[in-house]
Amino acid sequence: MTPGFLGGTARLAGVIGWPVAHSRSPRLHGHWLRTYGIDGAYVPLAVAPGHLPSAIRGLAALGFRGANVTVPHKEAALALMDHLDPVAQRIGAVNTIVIGSDGRLEGRNTDGEGFMANLRDGAPDWHPGAGPAVVLGAGGAARAVLVALMDAGVAPIYLLNRTFDRAAALAAAFGGSVVAVPWEARSEWLAGAALLVNTTSLGMTGQPPLELDLSALPGDAVVTDLVYVPLETPLLAAARARGHRVVDGLGMLLHQAVPGFEAWFGVRPVVTAALREAVFS
Repeated sequence: MTPGFLGGTARLAGVIGWPVAHSRSPRLHGHWLRTYGIDGAYVPLAVAPGHLPSAIRGLAALGFRGANVTVPHKEAALALMDHLDPVAQRIGAVNTIVIGSDGRLEGRNTDGEGFMANLRDGAPDWHPGAGPAVVLGAGGAARAVLVALMDAGVAPIYLLNRTFDRAAALAAAFGGSVVAVPWEARSEWLAGAALLVNTTSLGMTGQPPLELDLSALPGDAVVTDLVYVPLETPLLAAARARGHRVVDGLGMLLHQAVPGFEAWFGVRPVVTAALREAVFS
């Protein structure tokens, strides 16, 4: 195969979003395609919200094996699938579409799987029975994290959001070990926690800072932030300064991509230091 050219049997996948130019997924999957010598391509697909149904249905006709789905389409894509895996149903969002040989669309959600794989990589001695988790935020990312933590057996999980009603609604929907508590008391609820997870955009480049006093957080607690721009957020920097184990958000992006790549291109890729460098450079 001549470099830079696709063959007639090239496998195609992409990422659907609006906007999508900022997505690092093409760089991520492109690295794997080169590493494994696969005749294929992964492309950004900018799809305005009103065009999502026709765009998704058109993927099969264009010969795509599937696609990732990102903001703002994850929830809307749910209703467009022919089949949903149980995790996507529980989370209420699709981030990975796999197209079968018959053209049927299967919706999956691999965000929780990516979160847990990243957590285990970054803090291998953490375990679900270590103690309570505190999760900040009540959006789509929080839903994926909550499902992953619940399935791992973490309890209780204290959920805090700037709008309490959203946290309360999410806790009621999931029930069991998820407990909504007021955002204003967020620092107090860190006492006794074994894991702190920020799923909000606070602390991201261009966003307001996350104001959080970590003084009540036990010294052996793990702190992870889903934000990866910057790679070391103010939250992670503050936690590191206190001696906490910290886990950045880039690994979640990398690990959540593994199942989709395997389904589309037939190889289960490995997350490596070279991949991190290629995606974040």
